[in-house]
Amino acid sequence: MSYILIIGAKSDIAKAVAREYAKHGYDLYLAARNAHELHKFARDISVRSQRIVKILELDIRDFKSHHFFYEQLEEKPLGTISAVGYLGTQYKAQTNFHELQRIVETNFTGIANLLNIVASDLEQRRHGFIVGITSVAGDRGRKKNYIYGSAKAALGAYLSGLRNSLHGAGVHVMTVKPGFVATKMTAGMDLPERLTAQPEDVAKVLFKAQQKKKNEIYVKSVWRWIMMIVKVIPEWKFKKMDI
Repeated sequence: MSYILIIGAKSDIAKAVAREYAKHGYDLYLAARNAHELHKFARDISVRSQRIVKILELDIRDFKSHHFFYEQLEEKPLGTISAVGYLGTQYKAQTNFHELQRIVETNFTGIANLLNIVASDLEQRRHGFIVGITSVAGDRGRKKNYIYGSAKAALGAYLSGLRNSLHGAGVHVMTVKPGFVATKMTAGMDLPERLTAQPEDVAKVLFKAQQKKKNEIYVKSVWRWIMMIVKVIPEWKFKKMDI
């Protein structure tokens, strides 16, 4: 069975995705910063699923390391799933360049740089898939998180172009927009229950959609309609809204 490479593998969503793919018979590369923290999790998956699970050190912001990281994989993955994300602090990023840089490099530049390397390999092999987890925050800039949202919007545009570029080579690219998810990153937020998914929900929907070669999905379909409404609000009205 082929390997699936999951980047940002310490996140709650990434762990749920790893369990889902292992359950369906895939071996795993789990890549993250301070990857040693994943050893216990990896052993648990391996025991439960009887799949091979390898831990890899990866700093998504260390751009120069990306080529070596991918080249040293003994078996190149069938699919790569990016679950990397950093919400950051909007107000801090407005005045602190390092926070701005961290948000943009973590949510867009670093991912794009690594996926360019993956995409080049898959294009030559003429099969495989890439999945990028973005955010509904990228559908329209809002004053409460427009820096994070703009980075996610950039990732969405990148994945759309990559999908177009790789289609002729038989490589599938899918964009995933989870909406609210109950994770460590959103802990303490007052999230509406009807609009909030669990990491396991994201994993199951993502796996099924990837197997069906969907292009872009919202984990909870209600978000498609919510964001459709948000996007058609006239700018003169939208700029006065507190959302």
